[in-house]
Amino acid sequence: MDLSYGPEYKNFKKEIQDFCNDWKGVNFSDGVQISLGQSFDNKGKTITRTEWQSILIERGYFARSIPKEYGGYGGEADIIKSRIIASEFSNAEIPPAMSGQGIDMLVPTLLELGTEDQKKKYIKPTLLGEMIWCQGYSEPNAGSDLASLQTKGELINGSWVINGQKIWTSTAQYSQMMFCLVRTEPEANKHAGISYLLIPMDSIGIEVRPLVDMTLKAGFNEVFFTDVSIPESNIVGNRGEGWAVANATLGHERGSLTNPNATMNRVNSLIEMMKAETVNGQRLIDIPVFKDRLIQIQGKVMAFQSNSLRVLSSKLNSNQDTKIASMIQKLVGTEIRHELEGLAIDIMGEIGTLYEDSPHIRDNGSWQFTYMYYLGLIIGGGTNQIQKNIISERGLGMPREPKAKEV
Repeated sequence: MDLSYGPEYKNFKKEIQDFCNDWKGVNFSDGVQISLGQSFDNKGKTITRTEWQSILIERGYFARSIPKEYGGYGGEADIIKSRIIASEFSNAEIPPAMSGQGIDMLVPTLLELGTEDQKKKYIKPTLLGEMIWCQGYSEPNAGSDLASLQTKGELINGSWVINGQKIWTSTAQYSQMMFCLVRTEPEANKHAGISYLLIPMDSIGIEVRPLVDMTLKAGFNEVFFTDVSIPESNIVGNRGEGWAVANATLGHERGSLTNPNATMNRVNSLIEMMKAETVNGQRLIDIPVFKDRLIQIQGKVMAFQSNSLRVLSSKLNSNQDTKIASMIQKLVGTEIRHELEGLAIDIMGEIGTLYEDSPHIRDNGSWQFTYMYYLGLIIGGGTNQIQKNIISERGLGMPREPKAKEV
């Protein structure tokens, strides 16, 4: 069996390595997350995040298979090249392309189900990071049972008029747009009466209230709509058929929440920290109990990467339905990431309990922050308990969970 890449991919790998060498040492200013407009310095040259996205797209290192007319590279999807890019960027510690709800979830939804005008209007600025999106799905009484949502949309004089509330809306305070589920057919059953609307966040009648979570950051928001008016054309798919559009988006969301390459980058960062940190003069990576836990997690992440490539291959080459496989990715990926961040906290000992502005904190507190953040993602995007139910019932054909009879 020949597992070598072959000449084409060897040349491509050399191209990526040269690119990484040119940008060696590039880091974003906070080392954890990147905000719009933030910049980094490469050998005296300052470049914005949007410019970095443009460079990656022009070279085909990002948005590779998205058509040029929508702001992408316009090439063919290539699983091996994507793997080479991710691997070499990780090895060289080069910043990857920006991700987010717009890029990872809305763009593929529009490519599949959007109108031509919607594709041309929204995809390019979203890919460049010029247009940030948030997701308006959950409501105070419609979380796990999302189809029970009550935010109302009425078509009046050629405009959708929206009233209601959303909650747990990540990045709403920074976003220019929201893709949102609203009930437009109140007489239809709960799944059939929903439409998928695109809402400008600067519309009159929108109020955003940040919610501080256990990371001590406003990771979520409440969003209130009072007679918010948007054009009739801001609907994806047909009226009353938004549930199908939403499920397409959710399929992309579950895959995007746990990028296996980003997880391997985190493993590499943990290894470097274990080489640098010592206890009684001994490096942590040389202490058997910690090394054993590291190897176990590293093995899980490598398997996770391989399974991710298998799912991607099935999606691209055989056009198979990968919805259940994406749920497995979300289920396993969030739990692995939480375990990984927890190991980092454990090996730091008492320093691992520090947070925020302590002078002794490591890596700006990113391990502690991400540990709590991924505990939230085990719940967000569809709780892992619900993922298990769907996987067992739809994937394995097991009987549905019994429900208590109404009295």
